[in-house]
Amino acid sequence: MNSANEYQLPHGVDIASLPKVSLHDHLDGGVRPQTIIELADAIGYDVPESNADRLAEWFLTQCDAGNLVDYLKTFDLSTAVMQTTEGLTRIAREFVEDLVADGVVYGEIRWAPEQHLTRGLSLDQTVEAVQDGIDQAIDDAERAGTSIQVGQLITAMRHADRGLEIAELAVRHRDRGVVGFDIAGAEAGFPASRHRLAFDFLAKEHFPVTVHAGEADGLDSIDSALFDGRALRLGHGVRLAEDITIERSDDEGIYVSLGPIAQWVKDREIALELSPSSNLQTGAIAQWGTGLVDHPFDLLYQLGFRNTINVDNRTMSGTSLTREISLLTDAFAYDLDDLEVFQQNAAAAAFLPLEDREELAEIISAGFESARG
Repeated sequence: MNSANEYQLPHGVDIASLPKVSLHDHLDGGVRPQTIIELADAIGYDVPESNADRLAEWFLTQCDAGNLVDYLKTFDLSTAVMQTTEGLTRIAREFVEDLVADGVVYGEIRWAPEQHLTRGLSLDQTVEAVQDGIDQAIDDAERAGTSIQVGQLITAMRHADRGLEIAELAVRHRDRGVVGFDIAGAEAGFPASRHRLAFDFLAKEHFPVTVHAGEADGLDSIDSALFDGRALRLGHGVRLAEDITIERSDDEGIYVSLGPIAQWVKDREIALELSPSSNLQTGAIAQWGTGLVDHPFDLLYQLGFRNTINVDNRTMSGTSLTREISLLTDAFAYDLDDLEVFQQNAAAAAFLPLEDREELAEIISAGFESARG
């Protein structure tokens, strides 16, 4: 992975220094390769590579599968070393350290506690262990003169039957670091409707929800996320572009019509948690092309959707938020004003109280204004 400070905009603006909001960032997808090696050695777990650089390359190779199912298989390795209090706390602490290095001022870390119980931890203990790591890193950052806010997004695995239990866990910890709920995992064949009881409970508790949808499955997946899940944001949501019809194009522009789902998402400013590199790896944009320039990101942006930029899985994609912004800037010739729009979109969609979101928006405005000189 390139170092963050290698990415610059014209006029020497360092992308890493810009204030950013990270909404779609998986804990088990962002474990440092060296940490995996060390923790695996401690528990006697075999790893495919014993060198951190080679292990990082192994993740990239394995994840460039062109489909979500094979992509997700690599998580067996990272979750294997996330089964103890010490492992979870260390990984959460390092994760936040990496957010700080990436210029993130507010981040939501999503992960599935039900996948971290094989060595005797309870669901509540896993959440507490992760929060301890988050708190340690925030304190370290403050001592170093850097401010960051971080919340946990508790995820239920969509192919399992623990949705309500995990929703109750999330609400139990709403005043101890947990800010929202998500469902993730193999998308096709596992619509949000399978977890309707969980979503009903969360609605009654007035607890915010984002749902993975429109990545490995199409409009039906998004429809279920909106209807059954009452999703306030869409995890990926890139295949919402299937509900956009290009009627014609000429020298003056492209003329489109929106289907009912796309119109609903746009009109209600439901944020799209778009993850460009990941979408290429999993084949989520295959119907539009094979390069980043083919990604519907810019189409959605030009049409006024609430686009946000995300990493999805830092280790699996060998990426950072700084790198994703750089890639999009190269692909679509975005300038500083465009990049601020994406960060303000994310700030507005953050699972924070209104006053905190307004303060976050001010932090972003100030940071971008400073970058403009």
